[in-house]
Amino acid sequence: MLSVTRSGFSRLAFSAVAACFILTNAPTPAVAQVTAFKQAVAETASDDRELARFYRENGFSAIWTGEGAEFTARRQALINALQNVRTHGLPQARYDVDLLLTQMRAAKTPRDLGIVDVELSKAYLKYARDIAHGVLTPRKIDDGLVRKISKKDGAEYLQMLVSGQPSAVMKQLPPTSPEYPRLRKEMLRLQGVIAAGGWGTTVPGKKLEPGDRGASIVKLRDRLVALGYLNRSATQTYDAKIEAAVQQFQADHGLEQDGVAGATTLAQLNVSAEKRLQSVIVAMERERWTNFERGERHIWVNLTDYTAKIVDDGKVTFRTRSVVGANSSDRRSPEFSDVMEHMVINPTWNVPRSIAVKEYLPQLQKNPNAVGHLRLIDGSGRVVSREGADFTQYTQRNFPFDIKQPPSRSNALGLVKFMFPNRHNIYLHDTPQKALFKRETRAFSHGCIRLQQPFEFAYALLARQDETPKQTFHRILKTGKETQVDLEKQLPVHIVYRTAVVPAKGKANYRRDTYGRDAKIWNALQAAGVALGDVRG
Repeated sequence: MLSVTRSGFSRLAFSAVAACFILTNAPTPAVAQVTAFKQAVAETASDDRELARFYRENGFSAIWTGEGAEFTARRQALINALQNVRTHGLPQARYDVDLLLTQMRAAKTPRDLGIVDVELSKAYLKYARDIAHGVLTPRKIDDGLVRKISKKDGAEYLQMLVSGQPSAVMKQLPPTSPEYPRLRKEMLRLQGVIAAGGWGTTVPGKKLEPGDRGASIVKLRDRLVALGYLNRSATQTYDAKIEAAVQQFQADHGLEQDGVAGATTLAQLNVSAEKRLQSVIVAMERERWTNFERGERHIWVNLTDYTAKIVDDGKVTFRTRSVVGANSSDRRSPEFSDVMEHMVINPTWNVPRSIAVKEYLPQLQKNPNAVGHLRLIDGSGRVVSREGADFTQYTQRNFPFDIKQPPSRSNALGLVKFMFPNRHNIYLHDTPQKALFKRETRAFSHGCIRLQQPFEFAYALLARQDETPKQTFHRILKTGKETQVDLEKQLPVHIVYRTAVVPAKGKANYRRDTYGRDAKIWNALQAAGVALGDVRG
């Protein structure tokens, strides 16, 4: 650990700057030194509005280059933090510590120190912003990453530093979620695995099942041992212990828990430690994007896990399977956060225009009586008769009708939808297509999130404002009328995409990169300077 003390600077420069801030009626040379320092600070900070404002409001005083224990502690804390960014999966080269140290050692004059003071502040702000809210800008990576990143003002970070204990401030900057330190621990574990040579040879074959014997079973056994799912054994048979280990592996990787090592399970067993490490580093960046107060009670939808949860005070109190957007350019579910305001029981489906003109218009052009369960509505709100209609005269651009499906059990939204109004037109809802929830991979919708247990989800939401939530829900449902029920306390909704999750107990859980977004994020992190070789350090 490098000690960054007064010896890092010229004694003459330190003495001159120290005089700058204690002499009120200084002789002309001291005044010139004050002016030189402040002028350098003002000039060097001018390209960062927040930084310039902080220095200006604090009289262009030194933050880092003053004399005394508080300044030494700040420099020490910053350099230590910058030298260890790789332990957060951040790109080491992004923070040129050697250049900073060279500038510090080369400082000979008050002007030099003024420049160095600002350069240290810039390095601190870059680090603070990166580790708190991420290196990357989500929207630049993928159209589905529509999450807004709310960053603190640079002056706020600087005020934290000057008013707090520097090493403690540095520890406060990373995400405060319990998941983040667990991901860091998993990253360190994987670094050790990679350094030791990985998990050994991959498992061959297309399907292995209980009762099988031979060399492939030995490799399966050894892989499970290396992954920590099986104690060391000399068996060459797919026995009950191997079956149980496979089932646990399947549970941790979102696979059907049948105890059979089929093609999908074998593919996940054979994923390398390097690939898993990439997933963890990406998950850490994603945690930085969601480094905000999520709400004591909130809804958490993980697209890669095909689940929706209600979380109360950090504990999952309700969980259901979900169906998410299909993996095509216009149907993938976006990632964002919003606030749930109400539910609609017996909803009407207002068919999105994109679906109306791309899917239903071609059917109507072939047969005007097609999709008879849907109603066409004109600009005056009247139902349009299809008799004698010629839909071939319309295109996707000039189709003049809205399409709606009245409330019913066969309605595309089922019998209830949960609304958090947003410009993406995404919400949670019931569905008549119940069979899809039996699938292992459940990416089939047009982007909205379908719930396997929507009624129970509604009961859980209403329980906070109604003594008989189930009875109230069904009383409204039996009317068959579209009814909006407002939530007395609106609820944060977070739609996320996590392929690596580390629970408080048990092994890390991994999911497949359904939309290929994590691969894009990893490529962007690499372009920013993150490398597995760096991280291993």
